[in-house]
Amino acid sequence: MEFDPFVLARIQFAANISFHILFPTISIGLCWVLLYFRTRFTLSGDKDWEFAYYFWVKIFALTFAIGVVTGITMSFQFGTNWPGFMEKAGNIAGPLLGYEVLTAFFLEASFLGIMLFGKNRVSNRMHLISAALVTAGTTFSAFWILSLNSWMQTPDGYTVQNGVIMVESWWDIIFNPSFPYRFMHMLVACLLTTAFFIAGVSAWRAKKNVDGPATWKVIRTGMFMAAILTPVQIFIGDMHGLNTLEHQPAKLAAIEGIWETERGVGLTLFGFPDEQARKTHWKIEIPKAASLILTHDMNGEIKGLNEFEGEHPPVAIVFWSFRIMVGIGFLMLMVSWWASAQLLRNTARKTMLINVLSVMTFSGWVAVLSGWYVTEIGRQPWIVNGILTTKDVVADHGSGMVLTTLIAYLAIYAFLLASYILTLRHLASKPAKSLETLQQKAQNQQSTLNNTDASGTEAL
Repeated sequence: MEFDPFVLARIQFAANISFHILFPTISIGLCWVLLYFRTRFTLSGDKDWEFAYYFWVKIFALTFAIGVVTGITMSFQFGTNWPGFMEKAGNIAGPLLGYEVLTAFFLEASFLGIMLFGKNRVSNRMHLISAALVTAGTTFSAFWILSLNSWMQTPDGYTVQNGVIMVESWWDIIFNPSFPYRFMHMLVACLLTTAFFIAGVSAWRAKKNVDGPATWKVIRTGMFMAAILTPVQIFIGDMHGLNTLEHQPAKLAAIEGIWETERGVGLTLFGFPDEQARKTHWKIEIPKAASLILTHDMNGEIKGLNEFEGEHPPVAIVFWSFRIMVGIGFLMLMVSWWASAQLLRNTARKTMLINVLSVMTFSGWVAVLSGWYVTEIGRQPWIVNGILTTKDVVADHGSGMVLTTLIAYLAIYAFLLASYILTLRHLASKPAKSLETLQQKAQNQQSTLNNTDASGTEAL
C-alpha cells in the first residue's frame, strides 16, 4: 500500500509538535508558580512554601529538559521535511527563532542550575533572582515562538522579492494583527494547565497519604489560580475569535461549520460536518448566537465555507477540536469554582474533591492540544496564510523514508511520555518530609564533603 509522502510529512510534524507542546505548556506556567512559592517564602518565612518550591523545581527541570530535546528535533524537521519554508520565509523565521535562543534559552539554562542545586550554597535573594530570571526566560521563549506562529497566521510587515519573503518592518512582523491575542491566550492556557497539573499531582499525593502541609497549600494555589484565570481566558478567547473573523474567516467558518454566507447565524453546539454534501448534519444550535458572539450583533454577517472552496481547512477536525477545547474550558471553570468553594469552607479533605482533581491532572494538555489543532489545521492549506501553501515547501522524499522516520518518532515519543509520567509518579509517591530534615541532610552532606576536602589537603 502506497502512502502519500506529503500527508506522512504533515502527520510527522503534527506528531512532533503535539508531543513537544505538552512540556513547554507546563514549564512556562510552572516557572511562574515557582516564583510565587519563593516569593511567599521570602515574605512570610513559612518553610512549607520553600518545601513546595524544592519539590516542584525538580519536576520543572524534568519537564524543561524534555521540552528542549523535542524542540530541537522539531527544528530539524524544517530542514528535512520542509526545506521550502526556510528557503522562502527564512529571512523572518530564522531571526525570530534565533532571538528565542538568545533571550530565552540562555536565561533558563543558566539560572535553572541555581534553582536546582543552590540549596545552602547561595542566598535566598539569589534563589529569588534566579526564579525571576528563569520565569522571564520561559516567557520570552513563548513571546518569540508565538510571534513567529502568529505571523504565519496573519502575516504583516513583509514584501515578496523573486519568490522570497523579505522584511519590510520588524515591528509589524513581531506585533502582527493576531499576536497580542495568541500570546495572551497561550500564556493563560499555560497557567491553567499548570494550575490543574499541580493540584492534580498534589491531590494524588493526598490520596496516597504521602501529603503534608505544603501539599494542601499547593492545591489551594492551583485551584484559586484556575478560578480566577478561567473567566479571563474566556474573555481573551472572545477577543481572539473576533480577530480570527477579521483575518482568517475561512478558519472561523470551519470552526462553526458554516457553509453559506448569511446573517443571524445560529451557534452549532453539536453536529456532523460533511464536506462532500457541504452541510452540517443533525445540528443542535442556538438561533443567532454565532452572529451575536462573533460579531456582537444578532444579525451580523458571517462568511461561509463555500466562499473559500478549495482554500479552506479540513472542516470536521477543526470543528470538533474547537468543541473539545471549549468543553474542557468550561469543565475547568466548574471544577475550579467548586473546588475553591470547598477549600474556603475547609472541607478539602473530602474524597470526592481529591478524586476529581486527580482525574483533572492532565486536562490542560487535552485543551491545549485541541486548541493547537484548531490553530494549525485551521490555517491549511497555507503554511504562511495567503502567501505560501504547505505543498509549496514540502521536501521531495519517498513515502517509505517518511513512514519509517514517523514510526521511529512515535515509538520514541511514546517511550518518553511513559517515562515522564512514571518519573512524575515516583517523585509524587515520596512521603512528605519536614524542610528541617531535608536541610539537616544537606548540611550533613556538605560537612562530609568539607571533611573529605580537609583530609585530602592534609594528605597532600
